[in-house]
Amino acid sequence: MPVVPVYNQQRQEVETIDLPAELFGVEVKEHLFHEVVRAHMAAIRQGTHDTKERSEIKGSVRKIYKQKGTGRARHGNRKASLFVGGGVTFGPHPRSYAIKVNKKVRFAALCSALSRRAEEKQVVVIDDLSLPQIKTKQVAGLLERFDAKKALIVDLPNENLQLSTRNLPNAQYTPVAGLNVYDILKHDTLVISKAAAAALNERIG
Repeated sequence: MPVVPVYNQQRQEVETIDLPAELFGVEVKEHLFHEVVRAHMAAIRQGTHDTKERSEIKGSVRKIYKQKGTGRARHGNRKASLFVGGGVTFGPHPRSYAIKVNKKVRFAALCSALSRRAEEKQVVVIDDLSLPQIKTKQVAGLLERFDAKKALIVDLPNENLQLSTRNLPNAQYTPVAGLNVYDILKHDTLVISKAAAAALNERIG
């Protein structure tokens, strides 16, 4: 069971806690990262792209020239895909890009991602991440004190922290309910509050 120090926002160690081994101490299965991240990236695609087929093009359906005797190819109207402004052949239409991933696979991948950060000593636990006001500079200073150049900040729902983090190019806030493999792997350091660590154990456990 990984034992990590708990710091305050001034990087003063106040206590130590045991992170649950079933979340932060499992064998890292890297092949699951590809499967889950691929499904995550596919799920956020809107899939709203659409092209018009010749039946959806507005315009005249008059035959443009007679069938025989002109030496040219036979055409019924200007809506054919060969003409400028005509329909698109085999073009994209609205669809879902969702890829099914079993719940057990998602769970194993999330635990592997958390364990990878724990192995790298890149899990920073802070006793309290509450902020008295919305202040981006305060969050930037906090991350600088912990040498977190690219950090994922995890806490319970915290509006001040969320609004203070959104303008930082190398930091991202996410609540416990939104924690996912993609965001963990995208950021080098996991900054998590003590309350969020307990809530994460309850959510996954």
